Amino acid sequence: MLYYKIFSHSVSKEWVVFIHGAGGSSAVWFKQLKDFREKYNLLLIDLRGHGKSADLPQQIYNEEYTFTGVTNDVIEVLDHLNIPPAHFMGVSLGTIIVRQLAELEKWRVKSLVLAGAVTRLTVQSRILVTLGSTFKRVIPYMWLYRLFAFVILPRKQHAESRNLFVQEAQKLCQKEFIRWFQLTKDINPLLNYFKESDLGIPTLYVMGDQDVMFLEPVKKIIKTHKSSVLNILKKCGHVVNVERPDEFNKLSLAFIQNQHI
Repeated sequence: MLYYKIFSHSVSKEWVVFIHGAGGSSAVWFKQLKDFREKYNLLLIDLRGHGKSADLPQQIYNEEYTFTGVTNDVIEVLDHLNIPPAHFMGVSLGTIIVRQLAELEKWRVKSLVLAGAVTRLTVQSRILVTLGSTFKRVIPYMWLYRLFAFVILPRKQHAESRNLFVQEAQKLCQKEFIRWFQLTKDINPLLNYFKESDLGIPTLYVMGDQDVMFLEPVKKIIKTHKSSVLNILKKCGHVVNVERPDEFNKLSLAFIQNQHI
């Protein structure tokens, strides 16, 4: 089973589940813990091969990775802990996983908060994917990962986010990087389906105005998904919860609290 960590609340019955992105770990949510622990029970999960989930049984590693398989890992943890319907937060590629979870088992999801959401691969991101696919077996994966991190988070104020993801990615191995990278072939068909499928679940997108890879597609998707809202943080890049934690926490907590009302 995936590694998970729980922060229990003495009174609240509400849960918030945090899912990180590719190459990261639950450590990416460290700036959310203090504010969210004051109001909710928290569940943080390390995805397969990431963080402290690097020692999963060999039979899992031998399977071809799919978004459904990776999402079912998360569902297994939810079942094991008997987590009731909860609010789910994802960042970067983690937004695809929580969206897939909502597609598979909608009853589990009270609301979605999607930080630096990936809703479509732009021309720039498709070039990156092609580059990575071409060289993933011959170039050390950290070279590629550092390149990806710099392209997605290029500015000086993105350095903390960039360094955090690079630091966590160093816990992967070349084979694990390749397994996850092979998921990219499934991204566009899945994202196209998500675009057409409006589940009606209250969804908050929090994006940075400097997120040149992923902001514009989100602007388009909220025009047709009536239960979705978008907040754009100024002078902010892709990993909004790390770059602007105070604003991100305030927006996210207000959104979740509004669902109770």
